[in-house]
Amino acid sequence: MLVAGGVGSRFGGPKHSALLQGRPLWHWGRDALLEGGVEDVVLVGDLPGGINGGPRRRDSVAAGLAAVAGDVDHVLVHDAARPLASPSLVRRVILRLSQGDVDGVIPVLPVGDTIKEVSDAFVVATIPRATLFAAQTPQGFVVSVLRDAHRVGDDDATDDAALVEAAGGTVAVVEGEPVAMKVTYPEDLAMVAMLLDREA
Repeated sequence: MLVAGGVGSRFGGPKHSALLQGRPLWHWGRDALLEGGVEDVVLVGDLPGGINGGPRRRDSVAAGLAAVAGDVDHVLVHDAARPLASPSLVRRVILRLSQGDVDGVIPVLPVGDTIKEVSDAFVVATIPRATLFAAQTPQGFVVSVLRDAHRVGDDDATDDAALVEAAGGTVAVVEGEPVAMKVTYPEDLAMVAMLLDREA
C-alpha cells in the first residue's frame, strides 16, 4: 500500500506529485515496493488509479486496507513521500515478516543527536538515546492484526506500528536506511535530489 494522503501544507502543495529527476515522488515508492517483491500496490490518495484517502493518515490506511483482498496475509504500508527507500529495504521488511513470529516489522535508525525534553522554551530533561530509534516506512504487518488495530486504535497514533503496539501486538525492527528520509519541506526535496546526485 502506498499512501499519499494530506494536502502537503508544510511543503506548499501535494508533495507526492513533486518531481524528482523528472518523475513524481510517488513513482519512486511504488517502484521500490514492486522491485522489492510486493505482488500488488494499492494506491491511496490523489494518485492516478488511487482510492480516496481520508483527513488523517490512519483514515487513508484504513481505506487502503478495505481495498486489500481478503485472502492476503501480509501488507506493507509505505509513505509516498519517502522516494529513496530501496527495494533492499522492502525485502528486509518482507523477510522478517515472513518468519511468522511477529505481528509487524518496521525499519528503524538509531537516534544520533542528544534528545531534550522541552517545556515552555526550557529544557526539563535529557532523554537517554541508547534505546531510541527513528521509525521509517515501509512498515509490514499481518493484515488481520492491522485491521483490528485500526478499529480500536488511538486517534493520536502517528504510525501504524503505534496502533499495533497499543493493541498488544509484537513489532520487530530491521535496519533502516539514512537515505529513506521523508520529504516534508521543500528543502527536504533538495536534500533528496542531492543524495541521488551523489549516488550517480
